[in-house]
Amino acid sequence: MSVEVTFIMIKPEGLKRNLVGKIIQRFEEKGLVLKRILSKIPSRELVEEHYGHLREKFYFNDMCAKLSSDIVICMEWEGPEAIAISRALIGATNPVNALPGTIRGDFALDIDNNVVHGSDSVENAEKELKLWFK
Repeated sequence: MSVEVTFIMIKPEGLKRNLVGKIIQRFEEKGLVLKRILSKIPSRELVEEHYGHLREKFYFNDMCAKLSSDIVICMEWEGPEAIAISRALIGATNPVNALPGTIRGDFALDIDNNVVHGSDSVENAEKELKLWFK
């Protein structure tokens, strides 16, 4: 098993609903190690760069406005197969399709309030970590 790092972001609704500790605990319980953590209110430009691949989607502007309006928690996690483990912990993007026991299955209210973001590949993890931890 290869040791990987991944980027996880707890979105503003996760903070507003006091879910930070519960979310972090899930990663720790799976044996991942928290390497870096920071809180910030991201600029609109940062959010647009991060989600640039969604620029043509109808929800892009609202999503960027929402994510740049309040505090997010940015984390770097490390461990064997960290990306696959994280993706399994997080669950499907749309909470309707997220299984119970996943973060989104248990905590997300709807697709616009799906609580967390997690890198989906080694390449994206590297890019996202560089972007958010400048």
